[in-house]
Amino acid sequence: MENAPPQLGNIPQYSEMSIPTLQSNAYNSASKPSANGNPSMQNAKDSMMSSPVAESVKDQHAKTTSEFRNLADSRTRPDQTTATGQPLTHYHSFFYKLLSWENPRATGISFLLSVAFIFAARYLPVLRWSFKVLYIALGITATAEFVGKTALSQGLTSSFRPKKYYTIPRQSLENMLGDVEQLVNFFVIEFQRILFAENLMHTGAAFAAALVSYWLIKFLPLWGLSLMAVSIIYIAPLIYTNNKELIDQQMRNASQIVNSQASQVKDLAGHHTARATETVKAYAGDYSAKAQNYIGSARGRSTSPEVNTGSTSTSGSGANHPVKSEPGFSPPSYSSSDFPHAPKQEPTPGVMSHDDQYAQSQFGGQAEPMQSQYGGQAEPMQSQYGGQAELMQSQYGGQAAPTQSQYGGQAAPMQSY
Repeated sequence: MENAPPQLGNIPQYSEMSIPTLQSNAYNSASKPSANGNPSMQNAKDSMMSSPVAESVKDQHAKTTSEFRNLADSRTRPDQTTATGQPLTHYHSFFYKLLSWENPRATGISFLLSVAFIFAARYLPVLRWSFKVLYIALGITATAEFVGKTALSQGLTSSFRPKKYYTIPRQSLENMLGDVEQLVNFFVIEFQRILFAENLMHTGAAFAAALVSYWLIKFLPLWGLSLMAVSIIYIAPLIYTNNKELIDQQMRNASQIVNSQASQVKDLAGHHTARATETVKAYAGDYSAKAQNYIGSARGRSTSPEVNTGSTSTSGSGANHPVKSEPGFSPPSYSSSDFPHAPKQEPTPGVMSHDDQYAQSQFGGQAEPMQSQYGGQAEPMQSQYGGQAELMQSQYGGQAAPTQSQYGGQAAPMQSY
């Protein structure tokens, strides 16, 4: 019994015996400077960490981290919808928080990073450096593998090969694709809201920006125009936030002036429209009355004169010539006996008198020329074209007007009005 090993349960509570542990030894070694350590360096480090500059850096770091966390947590779908009732994306809330400068440190850092990216794309050959890093890395790995297999019969690069290649988890890939989809839909929805004037002020600002960009692109390079656009996008909300009351007051005054001018223009346009309508109605009434008067007077008179046409004989004898008739007047009727026959022999040479010509000519048993019923003498005229005499009697002048057609030997009567 005396040689039995001691038991822990037999140790009294008041015993001063202590059991050494690894944790207690590490704590004691950390709390007490070692003999080989430098106490002055430790004191300098402690004084630097407790200085006001270090405290300020720690405070700013904590605030920046908190703002970035708030900015990341702001990616929630807002309750506001579009004019068509469609829900907005969570990037609407994200960009609103970012550009409203509610988290100034996060917004300022993102602005500086955007400007740095534009200058890097302009002045640094990033693409060339990327290819350079790629061919150097591939050259080192290929050389190490070749040298290892040649000298050591085992490749050096393959010895560092992991047991399992890294892959992107499906959940992470779906989350990333979902964010890309939301980002693309953000730009698509906002473009349509601006295009279809859901907010007139935003549409006007976009119009001004497009117009200025159209003219500036002739003088500025693409990176300069991008730098200007990024600066306006970030700085304009900051200026509005710091001078919100003044800008809102000026906007209300401008809106009142525009509304008053628009109402005046509307009243003036309505007045001129009413006057023009009255003038058009007056002219229409006058022309309508004149047209009715013309129609009534035309109905009171007869229509166009009737024309009695007759067939003209190719021989020229016994043809009924067309005669126009006026209302209330009936033309006299004629027969072949009212006109003498044409001479059947040549005129006698040396005889100048008309009566002597008739006296010496043979008429086939016809009597002397008859007296005209209109008071004049019938004077037959010898035709020089067809050898036939045609006498055209005027019904208004009482004169005999013989005429002979020169187109084909036909008689073309002309009637005097």
